[in-house]
Amino acid sequence: MMKKSLLVLAAGMGSRYGGIKQLDRLGPSGETIMDYSVYDALRAGFTRVVFVIRRSFEQEFRELFVEKLRGRVEVALAFQELDDLPDGFAVPAGRAKPWGTGHAMLAARELVAEPFAVINADDFYGLESYRLIAAFLDAQEGAGSGKGSGERILPIAMAGYRLENTLSEHGSVSRGLCRVDPEGYLESVQEHTAILRRPDGRILSGAGASAAGLHPGDMVSMNFWGFTPEVFPRLQEDFRLFMQEQGQDPKAEFYIPVAVDAMIRRGQARVRVLESPARWFGVTYPEDKQRTMDSIRALVDAGDYPGRL
Repeated sequence: MMKKSLLVLAAGMGSRYGGIKQLDRLGPSGETIMDYSVYDALRAGFTRVVFVIRRSFEQEFRELFVEKLRGRVEVALAFQELDDLPDGFAVPAGRAKPWGTGHAMLAARELVAEPFAVINADDFYGLESYRLIAAFLDAQEGAGSGKGSGERILPIAMAGYRLENTLSEHGSVSRGLCRVDPEGYLESVQEHTAILRRPDGRILSGAGASAAGLHPGDMVSMNFWGFTPEVFPRLQEDFRLFMQEQGQDPKAEFYIPVAVDAMIRRGQARVRVLESPARWFGVTYPEDKQRTMDSIRALVDAGDYPGRL
């Protein structure tokens, strides 16, 4: 079995949720969603976990996660900080939050030298999704595993979910809306930051007269990706372009789906979309917490997970 890392993006402070939701205890024995993510990843064959966090909660994070994983799996910490920028750039006045998921992924560029998956810390993806991505990564063994920035077309995988299964009942969500070709490869992914299901059942992106209707069966990215380490130099190039164009905007974010879409358009990557049958859920808003707890309890009761991980 090939060595594979799971990169967990846990640096976000959960502004809409109102706290550090990555540390919320949602399982019947006090488990967090990250506990279930690591559990599923190990069952799927991942051999290493890298958490991307903020230094401001490093001590609490080490106590809650690193210590209990000691001796069970190799663990590393990467730190996403505002001033981790390309040469020639500085943090603009008024910038308070990190630069987004693409920047968080880059925070681990010196720690990951093997094929790896990327997930959000606050999303419950389901075991089947980990198995799909793990199988894809295993198939990359021996194929350009270095970090060189050559011209090889990058093999990338994405776990895809139906839009209707990824919405919150309590407010808008951000999703990467995907267009997939007949062979199952991603043609494009467009980030939508305000998707909401209306009381009449319609799913709209945006507000007012400019709101666009979306189909319940549209494929979306939930930020579960499979990469080889060759992606890092190209991601760095895209982050530099982002800083040139949007670096002075205090709220602009560098998203992984946007970077992947740019690589597809430039012919630098081919992205296999692996439609997951797993049930996704997460906590975007405080009101989502009880539903997530109930969903986990149902999986435990069904025997999919033990009562105590």
